[in-house]
Amino acid sequence: MSPRPRDEMADYVGRGLLEGRTALITGGDSGIGRAVAVAFAKEGADVSIAYLEETDDARHTIDLISDAGRDSLGMPGDMSHAEHCRDVVARTAAEFGRIDILVNNLAYQRPQKSLEAIDDEQWDRTFRTNVYSYFWVTKAALKHIPEGGSIINTSSVNGLRGNSSLIDYAATKGAINAFTYSLAQSLVDRRIRVNCVAPGPVWTPLIPSTLPAESVQRFGEDTPMGHTSHPDDIAPSYVFFASERLSGYYSGEILAPTGGEITAGCRP
Repeated sequence: MSPRPRDEMADYVGRGLLEGRTALITGGDSGIGRAVAVAFAKEGADVSIAYLEETDDARHTIDLISDAGRDSLGMPGDMSHAEHCRDVVARTAAEFGRIDILVNNLAYQRPQKSLEAIDDEQWDRTFRTNVYSYFWVTKAALKHIPEGGSIINTSSVNGLRGNSSLIDYAATKGAINAFTYSLAQSLVDRRIRVNCVAPGPVWTPLIPSTLPAESVQRFGEDTPMGHTSHPDDIAPSYVFFASERLSGYYSGEILAPTGGEITAGCRP
């Protein structure tokens, strides 16, 4: 990728906000997942990451976690399958004894020009990856998340205002928003906070691998700030929601780092 995404949190200085905690991050090998993993490690958490098959990327993320002085676990596999989701949770709990922070972050997208161009296979894959995996992982993890724990879901600005070329993807992100609101209400008595980060354009490997070249070249230019963000810009939002000290009175919230876009005022 040119330029290379900033996703290593190289200049981030932790304050011990997550000392002694354990985090599970799906889609943790690169992009936002990597930046969040490193930020959590620098804040004192041990970190488990699940990813599809990008072994080199995952190994680099694990090295960064180790450089921060924390323990890590990497687990490859397809999380559009329920059994693998449950296995990821079980392995994390067996390795670390508990899961204090769960970050549902992995995603799949494939742009299409119309609804008619989206076949059943794509629709199913997008929902199984982006929504079903969140359900399967969260349901399994609730056995291991103690009081004071935090669940953070990754949505998108597309789930707040739609996207004509990403209809299925935007629909899954809208579902994630509703899942966040509902789960927050369901878990409030257990003192488990559930929140969501819904970024605008972020320069990650997902962008050049799924968008046309002309869209990649202009990516992020239509935001009020006039440029895309990098994963390092987004990861502190996850630290905020993970830390009970910072966000102990927040649950059922969507934090949207969108480069100044006011989603309610956008036009089709």
